[in-house]
Amino acid sequence: MIKLARKQIKFEKTTETRSCLKIGEVSQASGIGIEALRFYERSGLLGRPARTASGYRVYDQSVLDRLAFIKKAQMFGFSLDEIRHIIAESNAGESPCAEVREIVRRRLSELDKHLQNLRRYRKELAATLEGWDEKGAADGDVCGLIEGSKMIAEPIITESALKRRKTNKI
Repeated sequence: MIKLARKQIKFEKTTETRSCLKIGEVSQASGIGIEALRFYERSGLLGRPARTASGYRVYDQSVLDRLAFIKKAQMFGFSLDEIRHIIAESNAGESPCAEVREIVRRRLSELDKHLQNLRRYRKELAATLEGWDEKGAADGDVCGLIEGSKMIAEPIITESALKRRKTNKI
């Protein structure tokens, strides 16, 4: 543990004094995997890094700030597409803050609906289990309890949640 901390401190000192970082150094400093960094580059979340004569990617220190922004935006539930759009607006000299607030407003509304559906689902699931406990077992092809169930409600996954799942695979 102490060895790892010393290694991290040494790494931080050497990256502070260098203006160019190789992809492995960026990965280590940011905690983001090399393949994810390459994906971010291809998808426009990061600018194209300079290349050495031998073809290695070299990034300047600002990439660490950009990656920190991406990670923080993901913590707020923004999809990579949404983050890309926010970055593009900012790069165009426009403030994306109004759009960011609107996205979060929509997300809160979706969460409220989802929580309402989950409460309804939980109530129905608890009632179903209570009935099953009274019944004990039921004949069926696999499990008569499930086959004979009259469950109506099911958890609903919002459209934006599905979209985020597809976009955030890496």
